[in-house]
Amino acid sequence: MGNFVVDADGNTMLDMYCHIASLPIGYNHPMMEEASRSQQWHRHLLQRPALGSMPSSDFPAQLESTMQEIAPKGLAQVQMTCGCGSSANENAYKAVFMRYQHRARGGNPPSAEELSSCMLNEAPGSPHLSILSFEGGFHGRTFGCLSTTRSKAIHKLDIPALPWPVAPFPKLRYPLEKYEAENRAEEERCLKAVEHIIANNPIQVAGVVVEPVLAEGGDKHASPAFFRKLREITARAGVAMIVDEVQTGVGATGSFWAHEQWDLPTPPDIVTFSKKMQASGYFYQDEFRPDQPFRIYNTWMGDPLRLLQAKTIVDVIKRDKLVENTKITGAFVLEGLQEIAARRPELVSNVRGSGTFIAFDAKTPADRDAILSAARNLGVNLGGCGTQSIRLRPSLTFAPKHANIFLDTMEKVITEYKM
Repeated sequence: MGNFVVDADGNTMLDMYCHIASLPIGYNHPMMEEASRSQQWHRHLLQRPALGSMPSSDFPAQLESTMQEIAPKGLAQVQMTCGCGSSANENAYKAVFMRYQHRARGGNPPSAEELSSCMLNEAPGSPHLSILSFEGGFHGRTFGCLSTTRSKAIHKLDIPALPWPVAPFPKLRYPLEKYEAENRAEEERCLKAVEHIIANNPIQVAGVVVEPVLAEGGDKHASPAFFRKLREITARAGVAMIVDEVQTGVGATGSFWAHEQWDLPTPPDIVTFSKKMQASGYFYQDEFRPDQPFRIYNTWMGDPLRLLQAKTIVDVIKRDKLVENTKITGAFVLEGLQEIAARRPELVSNVRGSGTFIAFDAKTPADRDAILSAARNLGVNLGGCGTQSIRLRPSLTFAPKHANIFLDTMEKVITEYKM
């Protein structure tokens, strides 16, 4: 109930990992239970429509009232896909390539040669194009997404990969105020690498994909200035910018979309979502709309039931001011962790985060795993990422009263922990 979960052995735990950042308003929320009893929900429980060919008559209005209400600034179009972040990113990549080739053809229909050669997986119908991603990034486990995923080797092992380029992502030093000059130089180094790859990569770069925080890679951050310059680079080169908000989206970072905090000169071209939204898809600029039907398509094309869930989630977020709550609670948690890090830097370091999207580092991978285990045995469920990072991914209803439980537990862990 709420922020607490009971395990198979009957132990009650404060859940701060929340199904890998995908539990938006806690367990068994009263408004969600009430909504689930409606006839509208019941109808979609009995049969799931193939929305691409047989949508219900109220689906367009339902889609507009839910998704357009929360659309990122400048992105008027939304594509619902399937049920996970990988499918959102996979289809976003396809939209990028379609837009790129549509431009290359000057808006003309594909040629007979393109139509026949693509059936043989050959150019020009299957063009030599790529998506640039960053070291430490994670964008999914489906085939195309795996070629842009640069963390967790076990997911990529034994799978043929597309020869797509990778750029360095800034390795910031903490505390930020102490290393401002060094971090600025590090970000400039990475941006120059991006420019060089776009200009010189043997396979033309059609898009760049980036997470606001490289979560699976160890919760790696960059400054808003870094992302502003990245947007300028992509716009200047005519390369699409995809912001992967699968894990950061829907309020966890202190704004509904994490990229809203960057003050970009122009909006991203595409923003993907899943997890806390319960539905999966992407928002996009008009020019990325396919020029023919069925080009981005699957049987389900989303799930009306998940869209109804998303509507309730958004209503609760607005009613209870949960985005503001993540700012308040996040600041409280950061202050508590920084105080712990000041006393026990050999155990807790590099405290960082935005909203309640927070992480810190242990000294070694073994220390990280021991801290996770100790916290769980004391009733707090946390998650790991990268090689030695611990990440917090609580629901949006996680409040200072819950944060006190977490910080008290951390005090017990570091007091009893033996190096």
